[in-house]
Amino acid sequence: CHTDLHTIKNEWSNAMYPVVPGHEVVGIVTDVGRGVKNFKAGETVGVGYFVDSCRTCESCSKGYENYCPTLVLTSNGVDYDGATTLGGFSDVVVVNQDYVVRVPESLPLDGAAPLLCAGVTVYSPMMQFGLNAPGKHLGVVGLGGLGHTAVKFGKAFGMTVTVISSSPGKRQEALEHLGADTFLVSHDAEQMKAATGTMDGIIDTVSAGHPIVPLLALLKPMGQMVVVGAPNKPLELPAYAIITGGKRVAGSGVGSVGDCQAMLDFAGKHGITADVEVVKMD
Repeated sequence: CHTDLHTIKNEWSNAMYPVVPGHEVVGIVTDVGRGVKNFKAGETVGVGYFVDSCRTCESCSKGYENYCPTLVLTSNGVDYDGATTLGGFSDVVVVNQDYVVRVPESLPLDGAAPLLCAGVTVYSPMMQFGLNAPGKHLGVVGLGGLGHTAVKFGKAFGMTVTVISSSPGKRQEALEHLGADTFLVSHDAEQMKAATGTMDGIIDTVSAGHPIVPLLALLKPMGQMVVVGAPNKPLELPAYAIITGGKRVAGSGVGSVGDCQAMLDFAGKHGITADVEVVKMD
């Protein structure tokens, strides 16, 4: 995940070295504590972006523990005992059962693992903002880890999906491999102009700095953009770009444990996995 890269390189100035990255964790349960009732040894499970939360704040009480102000991150986080958390590249991890999800048997481990961050990061706002309705037009900005899963979920929801990318070379992957309906090159003024006002919603997954005003022009009146990528530099948003047409911009951070389980169940039902290249540790 690009968040791991941000942390390893200390691009967000928050790395607590030595860092053990990894927050898209799948594996087999080897043992459980006495009070564990939800899981047993031998089952395939997953752990996502966080491993604990306060359980008492408003966000936690409403099922949005991913927005808990004292959220304990799976990697490079601070646990409630003051220890620094070590991520999924550890040999083993011990996690409270309330923050573990069940991986459907139909999903391969390698293809399921990235869904625990990339998958839920796009699935959660699509559900929250109604960008999951059959027949609606969804724009997906960027075709990396998050973007390609957004395309897969959008098509599984029955949506029309347009990929917007700065890389013309990704056209074939978007259209032929992932099944997107159309492809726009973001710096092609004619293509962007022709698509003005055609989209119900946009999921912006890009993690590098980029202009968002041209993207907002693609939205229909009252359209919704959700930013899930995390560029190092601030995005520029002139007021006129959202006042005109009553357009809305929101952010979304991963998803709750419930969101993650619902996403995996949906992925298992529809055969959705992340495209991966397996690299041996040696």
